[in-house]
Parts: sequence; C-alpha cells; structure tokens
Amino acid sequence: MTDADDARAELLRLRGTIDNIDAALIYMLAERFRATQQVGVLKAEHAMPPSDPAREEQQVARLRALAETAHLDPEFAEKWFNFVVAEVIRHHTEAAEGR
Repeated sequence: MTDADDARAELLRLRGTIDNIDAALIYMLAERFRATQQVGVLKAEHAMPPSDPAREEQQVARLRALAETAHLDPEFAEKWFNFVVAEVIRHHTEAAEGR
C-alpha cells in the first residue's frame, strides 16, 4: 500500500466517523425538540410567554463554560444555542397561537 492509499483509507475512516457523529447529532436535536415542544404546550396551556430571557442567559453561560471545557469555541456554542432557541421560540409562539 502506498502513502496515498493509506491517506485515502484514513480519509474514508475519518469521514465515516464524522457521518456517524452527524447522525447522532440529528437524533439528539430531534429529541431536544420533542422536549421543547412539550414545554411549548405547557406554556401555552398556562398563558406563559414563549421565551424566558433569564433561562436563556443562564443556558448561554452554562454552554459557554461547557464549550471551554470541551475545547470548543464558546462563541460557536453560543451561536448554535441562539439558533436553536430562535426555532424553539417560534414553535412556542405557534403553540400559543394555536390555543
């Protein structure tokens, strides 16, 4: 086997790992959204606001600290969280309007 063959084999192995991680992330996000949809229904049933800025602020701080521990850019973690929360709030708003 040549160095190029070894490199291609390693590339395929790494890509397989990445594909598995991506699949796990999708399933974890789906599970997260199932839980947040239940929160949205509960909030709608009890006329609670769709967003909770204090909770979001706590979560940002917690996730930034986790990101640092995991050697992940805390800015990226915060951007990801803000993206997810925007979608969650949209779902909660829709749940409230549907009641």
